[in-house]
Amino acid sequence: MPRLSSPRLPSLPALAALGEIPPGRTVDLPGRGSTYVIDSGPQDGPTYLLLHSLACTGLMTWYPALDVVKQFGRVVVFDQRCHGHGISSSRFLLEDCADDVAALADALGIRTFVPVGYSMGSLIAQLVWRRHPQRVDGLVLCAAAAAVSRASYERLATGVFAAFIDAFSPPLRGPALTPASSVADGVFGVPQWLLGQFRSTSPGAITRAVAEVTRFDSRPWVGDIDVPTSVVVTLRDRAFGTARQRWLAGRIPGAHEVPVDAGHASCTLQSAKFVPALREAIASVHDRMLAEAGRFPEVSG
Repeated sequence: MPRLSSPRLPSLPALAALGEIPPGRTVDLPGRGSTYVIDSGPQDGPTYLLLHSLACTGLMTWYPALDVVKQFGRVVVFDQRCHGHGISSSRFLLEDCADDVAALADALGIRTFVPVGYSMGSLIAQLVWRRHPQRVDGLVLCAAAAAVSRASYERLATGVFAAFIDAFSPPLRGPALTPASSVADGVFGVPQWLLGQFRSTSPGAITRAVAEVTRFDSRPWVGDIDVPTSVVVTLRDRAFGTARQRWLAGRIPGAHEVPVDAGHASCTLQSAKFVPALREAIASVHDRMLAEAGRFPEVSG
């Protein structure tokens, strides 16, 4: 009889090492709720407020890039409403998410900041500028678009995200999670702490967020953005596509386009390619803010 081979288990690309994650804390936003925040980096430069992607947490999206972003100033990462340990709400609107960003800045005593958004976070970053323009020093938009194809994004959501949800059903919400120091334990090569981050968002919240992402349309006003902006274009993106990302970059006056040969989840799954592109994008915004205002320190290297 022929020898039966062992079944091939699914696997993910090599994930970035966890490294040293700054401690987080729960921050109350009066009249809105509370969220889990990691606030680190030097306090004398600009503030970069990192906005995560759909079905993720702030840490899950941005942990590979924290050390690089801290080279440019203060870094604030938080869980957005209905995600992870963010604000609990019966509704999910991207406009509410944008207002949450401004409320968090108020709670932390931050007057102005640079929203750095990935995927869903990039849409929220655009809305932060639209709704709170006086608070925004610059924008960094990654895997971004002004409008999203409903068919392609829902296909991605029901494929990648739904498969992950089915495999790892979410636990009841609890206190904010602190990543484990060891990443050895896990399933299919996914570290246990990362699974915990993913499982902290409910399937219902993900469904509502997908509906909001496909409703978003900044095309009528995105050309009015008047702050230094960079757009990181993920060239192998099956969710937003390359053409939509490049249209956005071309529409924003003076936007610096940074291409990266990676897919839509490259922030976590292809961080070796994404993080250098992010550094270039932030450096471009930082240098232009410095030239315009003359109030932020230069960054060496």
